This record gives sequence, structure tokens and C-alpha cells, in this order.
Amino acid sequence: QPCNLKTSAMMAGGLTEKQFACRVYDSLQALSCPLVQDLYLQEEESMLELLCCPSALRTDILTWICRRINPKFGTSEAMSAESKDPDGLEKTEIAAMSQELMLCKADDLDLIKGKASPQRQLGFLEQLLSLVSGSSGHRTDAEALLCEVFAAENLPHLRQMLQPALDPWPAHVEEAQQIALSHWLNQDRYQNKSDLTKALYEVPESALKPGEEFPDVFDLLQSTQTQLEQLQSKCDFLNSAEENPAALSPSSLRLAAGDLQQQMMTFSHLYETDLRVYCSREPPNFSAETDLFQRVQQQLLACNTELEMQKEICEASGCVSEEVKGLQTQPRYWSRGEKHTLPDQLEELSQRVENIASQRHT
Repeated sequence: QPCNLKTSAMMAGGLTEKQFACRVYDSLQALSCPLVQDLYLQEEESMLELLCCPSALRTDILTWICRRINPKFGTSEAMSAESKDPDGLEKTEIAAMSQELMLCKADDLDLIKGKASPQRQLGFLEQLLSLVSGSSGHRTDAEALLCEVFAAENLPHLRQMLQPALDPWPAHVEEAQQIALSHWLNQDRYQNKSDLTKALYEVPESALKPGEEFPDVFDLLQSTQTQLEQLQSKCDFLNSAEENPAALSPSSLRLAAGDLQQQMMTFSHLYETDLRVYCSREPPNFSAETDLFQRVQQQLLACNTELEMQKEICEASGCVSEEVKGLQTQPRYWSRGEKHTLPDQLEELSQRVENIASQRHT
């Protein structure tokens, strides 16, 4: 990984972990990170603990660096929505962004959480800080290479490389050229290869113009080119080939043609065996009474409504039955702090009424 390579280079340069942590901490202060402005750390061991031990402040520092690199960081729906573990989701977002920057893998959460080795963590932090705009830290080798390639004095060479004026010859043409050169060099007319090359590339003033040597072939090529340009102007889909070059590749067209042929064969077999009989029939006569469908629809809606009412009545009856069953079987507090079922309470009330009636008769 790039982080490991950079860290190894730093440690090989004679920097200890504490010195490395001090340099990363100084870079954060140089970028005016608000999370370290009021810490006033003086000891290198405290700086190493801050940057390499798991903590909420370390996660906030990583989030601040990511937002300085990409202001839209943390504005996704997953980050803005309420989550049971927003801290874990934020670390996942940091790992995903680091993978896009080719600093680590998306599943390397130990590096994001602060559980990796201090060397890896410090190298990862320094690489992130080097991507922050306005950073005056050490540039990576890739950045130095890009600056050198896109320098003003190298732009002409870059254009020549991207758009070469002379396309390289194919291998079979170069082989034929070597055979011709060896043949001509065997003759006494040319002493060396440079004389032969000069003679081949020199064009005399009396040279024929294009088309004068083979007029028929030249006219055929001109007419063919004109026809191709007319066909290309009529085919609109060819204009978008640059946006999607793989859409009309030979392999894609060959596959599409094979699929079309298979489908046509299947349909032909199905038509001959099943559909031909139905296709030869006369079309059916439809009734002009369209209000019949409306009446059927109304009756079906009324039937559905009645069925829903019956369903609700059944559910209500079931609830009432459960409630009555509960009153009869489950003990409840009625009076005098005693718990009785409804039948027992009714039986006790009946006995009390009988006792009161017998006392009045006596």
C-alpha cells in the first residue's frame, strides 16, 4: 500500500515514531485545524497518543481533514440520516474516501479506528494532509511527477506524445521494410543504409500527383469515401459512438445478431405449431354495450365492501369473545382486596342476596 511505502521511507530516514508524530501535529497546526489549536501539546509522547490511539477526537480530526479535501464529504443520505452507530458509519465513509484516494482499502477499518501500527497511522495521516489545499508539507512522489509532466516546458512533448504526427507502422510493414532494405543494400548502387533511406524519402519535383498513376483506383476510393460519409451522416447513432465506444463493438454486434437469430427461429417454430391456426381466424365481434362493464365493476366493488365489513365484524366478535372469556376465567380485584373470577363473584353475591332475603323473612 502507498501508506506503508511512504512510512517505510520516513522511518528509514531516521525519524522515530515520536518525531514523526510531532511533524504530523505541526502540519495540523500549520493548516489551522481547530481541533488542535487549543491543545498546546508540548511532549512528543502526547502527540503520538493523540494521533495513534482510538478516540473521538482522532476521528473528528480525520473527518476535518476529509472535509478539507472534499467539502461534500459527510453530506450523503447515509451520513445525514439517523443511525444507531453514526460514529461507525462516519469511519466507513472515511475508509471509502481513502480507497478513492488510493491510500488504503475500504475494509481497512483498523487504520481508520486507530488500531493499526503507529507507523501506518502516521504515514496515512501525512498523506491525507498532503492532499489538503494550502498544505505546505512534503509532496508525494506522484505529485512531483505530475508537476514535472505538466510543467510549461514539457507541454509540447506531452501534446506530441498524446497526438503523434506519424503513427507507428504495423509489425508486418516493418518486417517488409527490413527485407527491402537488405535487398537494396546488397546492390552496388547504395553504399550504406543512410544513403538508401535518404533516397527512399526524397520526393522529386516531377513526382506524380495523387491519382495520376492509378486513376481508376483513385476514383473508386474517392467514390467509396463519399458514400461512406453520406451513410455516416444518415446514421445518428454513430455520432454517439465516442461517448459509448463499446456499444457498437464487433463482439457486441455479433452477440446481438446471434440472439436475434435465435429468437426469430424460436418464434417461427412457435408460429408454425400453435399460432398459425389462430392468426387465420376472423377477428371477434365486441359488444357495443359498454355500460355492462361499469355495472359489473360497481357490483364487484359493493361485494368487496361487504366482504370487508364481514371481516371487521368477525374480528370484533372475536375480540369481544376473548374479553368475555377473560372476565370469566381471569381473577380480578372486586372488593375487600380479594381476587376472584366473575362466576365466583356472582355466586358470592347470590349467596349474600339469599342471606339478606332469609333474614328479612325471619
